[in-house]
Amino acid sequence: MTGAPLPLLGSFHEFSVTAEDVRAAVEFYERLGFTQATTTDAFGHLYGVLTDGRLYIGLHQRQGQSPILTFVRPGVARCIPAFEAAGVRLTRRETGEDVFNEIGFDDPFGHAVAVLEARTYSPVGRGTAETSLCGEFAEVSLPVADFAAAQAFWEQLGFVAVGEVDAPYPHLPLISDRLNISFHRLRVCERPMLVFRDPEMHARIARLRELDLVSPGASGAPPGTVLLESPEGTPILLVTADA
Repeated sequence: MTGAPLPLLGSFHEFSVTAEDVRAAVEFYERLGFTQATTTDAFGHLYGVLTDGRLYIGLHQRQGQSPILTFVRPGVARCIPAFEAAGVRLTRRETGEDVFNEIGFDDPFGHAVAVLEARTYSPVGRGTAETSLCGEFAEVSLPVADFAAAQAFWEQLGFVAVGEVDAPYPHLPLISDRLNISFHRLRVCERPMLVFRDPEMHARIARLRELDLVSPGASGAPPGTVLLESPEGTPILLVTADA
């Protein structure tokens, strides 16, 4: 709704990951059909952004936590009391007139979140219907030990749970205006995953194998799915849409 207040987190910006070899990661995502975005000089380290029109992946040549779910909220410094009132304990607070304002915190299971004062890349002229070879981006899935505790925390931030799903593996989806997340058990995968779905995923996987983007012995994914891994170590789960 036009004029509706922003969620506490603001708007989703990117899935930020640490990449020792940014060039190799960029080339991998471009082979998957992602497009590079033009970045700003907000950061002092090497930084690249790739997008499929729905998901933006920020590749950062820096030390520190990875991945980080990164959002943008103008005037973020003024919003700190609202975060504290929601029970959020900040682990990073860079605010002031002479710095690029940013705050950060962890959820109850150690997943990192950052909120920036402004965008760090320019918009890309690519529609959401123009999918990558992976199909349609569905969600970021986070490993948690307690679905209820994770739900309670993330709903305060503006996400809404839609009910636990059993197939193709037990997970609890949560939706928001620009990013959907979900929670999965540690036994499924111990790291956050990027999840893509498509009704014709079998054909997509066959094409990815032809391009040598899927290892012949790829394993470790739930039955009926395929798990890719990017050069910087991001698990990418491919799922048939009706699974």
